[in-house]
Amino acid sequence: MAENDKPGQAPQMAAAAAAGAAKTAGRSGRSTELPEHLKAYKGVWVFIEHDRGQVHSVSWELMGEARKLADKLNVDVSGVLLGGPADKLEDFAKEAYTYGADHCYVMRDTVLQGYRNEPYTKGLTDLVNKHQPEILLLGATTMGRDLAGSVATTLGTGLTADCTELNIDGRALAATRPTFGGSLLCTIMTLAYRPQMATMRPRTAPMPRRDDSRTGSITEATLGMVETDIVTKLLDFIPDANRNTVNLAYADVIVSGGKGLKNPDNFKLVWDLARVLGAEVGATRPVVQAGWVEAERQVGQTGKTVRPKLYIAAGISGAIQHRVGMESSDVIVAINTDANAPIFDFAHFGIVGNALQVLPALTKAFEARLVKQIRKVA
Repeated sequence: MAENDKPGQAPQMAAAAAAGAAKTAGRSGRSTELPEHLKAYKGVWVFIEHDRGQVHSVSWELMGEARKLADKLNVDVSGVLLGGPADKLEDFAKEAYTYGADHCYVMRDTVLQGYRNEPYTKGLTDLVNKHQPEILLLGATTMGRDLAGSVATTLGTGLTADCTELNIDGRALAATRPTFGGSLLCTIMTLAYRPQMATMRPRTAPMPRRDDSRTGSITEATLGMVETDIVTKLLDFIPDANRNTVNLAYADVIVSGGKGLKNPDNFKLVWDLARVLGAEVGATRPVVQAGWVEAERQVGQTGKTVRPKLYIAAGISGAIQHRVGMESSDVIVAINTDANAPIFDFAHFGIVGNALQVLPALTKAFEARLVKQIRKVA
């Protein structure tokens, strides 16, 4: 026995070590217990993103997810609306109720007419500090990503970005997202800080059913900023006349190709089938990196998230990086020469065969069927 050790000390030291382990996490030694003053935070909030008179659909998708989380926690769902004098915030609030909100916080100010990070960050953080929600959700859009990061930093809380799934573990938000370049999925929890923040990309969650019978209440708030306090200035809105018209995220039918098609000439078979079906064309990250198609057509973690009625995957192995962007499709048809390819684990229908032969056969078959239907109509 060491000189400083005495009988009975070992059990006491073990108990103390166990107690310490319960309060710290990992090598950082940070507490995993929620401080008493943060236990008063209650409710699930959704930042309702709108621009030029339209609410972004991801806000309603998040409202549906918020409703599920709130029901498990037995709390209310609130929408947060920031905007200027010309914005129809009360109308947006009424629409929010139909998608699951119980309440809306409305902040209107001339400096909130058009998105700028500084006034929106102050407005949202002021509301959070005053009304104390335990969960705050934002869309992983250009605006949402910009705002979420600055709000989380200002509040000194955690933020899980680009989530594919949201759930409740105890009273903690369990936010799942891809990691290690999309090769794994991890679940992240913010245990000792509030609010728990997460962003989710458009089309990751389904659009909730609208219930026009639902109503709710409104709390109005003021910002207290003047234009001279803000560094950035919004001068004008100029639409991009050369904007790519690819609308992959909201397409009903998508035909996607992977590196299994061997070369860009063979990728034309994907375009041929898409043309016959009236579908959009998608692709995997390696295809985009090889320059076969433009980046706007990439499906996956670092591309678009899609929820079509039909998704045809040709020459795609089904790696997690691609899977997280399309696994919520209503029907997935996979074409691959490898019967053990991961994509067959979650595809609804699988064709084990050479896509260079299957794609032309499908194109020909669909063309013939469409010709028959046209003749019947005529």
